[in-house]
Amino acid sequence: MKNWWLLLGLMTTLLACHRPAKIVEAQGEVILIDSTFDAIQDSDYVAYIAPIKADLERELNTPIGYAPVALEVHKPECTMLNWASDALLAMARQLSPEPVDVAVVNIGGMRCEWPAGDITFRHVFELMPFDNMLVVLTMKGSDLQQLCEIFAYGGGQGIAGMRIKAVGDRVMQQEALVTINGKPLEMEKTYTVATSDYLSQGNDGMLPLKNYIKCWNSEQKIRDLYIEYIKQVKTVQAKVDGRMGVSPRP
Repeated sequence: MKNWWLLLGLMTTLLACHRPAKIVEAQGEVILIDSTFDAIQDSDYVAYIAPIKADLERELNTPIGYAPVALEVHKPECTMLNWASDALLAMARQLSPEPVDVAVVNIGGMRCEWPAGDITFRHVFELMPFDNMLVVLTMKGSDLQQLCEIFAYGGGQGIAGMRIKAVGDRVMQQEALVTINGKPLEMEKTYTVATSDYLSQGNDGMLPLKNYIKCWNSEQKIRDLYIEYIKQVKTVQAKVDGRMGVSPRP
C-alpha cells in the first residue's frame, strides 16, 4: 500500500510541474502541383489505367441527343434554365407516386452552356457535376408565393409549370401574377414541387422550400434523369417563353 501512495505522490508532482506545450514558431512552403511532377509519375500505373481512361472517354463522348441551337445560361430567363426545369418536371411526373405541379431549379446549378450539335454524356456531367437527388415537396401556396417573391427580387431562377410576372421586384398576389398550370396561385391550397434535395434544405436563398409539408425522395440523381430525358426526347431544345417575367438584376 505504501508503494501506491509513493507512486501517486510522484505522479501528482510530475503533473503539477508540467506546463502545456505551445507553438513558438511555424514554417511552411507552397508546393505547386503542376507538370513538373509528370517526370516522377508511376509509369506502370499510367499504363494500367490507360485502357480504362480510353473507355471512359469514349463513353463520355457518345451522343445521346441533338441540340438544333445552343442552350444559354443567364437571368432572368434562358433556354438552359427552361430546358432543365422542363426536363425535371417531366421526369418527376414519370416517377412520383403523386401528380407534380411545378419544378424549380437554380441558375447556380447550371455549370455550363451547351453548343448546337450533338449532346453527349460529357455535356450532362459538365452541366450537373453534383450528385443531387430529385425530391418532390408538398407545399402551401403561401410558401410558393414567398418563393416567387424571392425569385422576383433576385432577378429570376428556373421554373416549369408556373409563370411569374413581377411589378418592379415584387410579385403581388392579389393581382394573380403567379399562375400554376394556368390557374391563379391559391394561398391555402397545397402544391407539389419537383426540385433537388439541395434546394429543399433552403439553400441558394430558397428558404421557403424548407417549409414543405412532406417530402418524397426519388433517390435518383438529377443528372441521371437528365440523361434519361434526353434519350427519350432525342431533340434537346427550349425557348424563352416569358414564364419568368421579372427584371434582371445586376
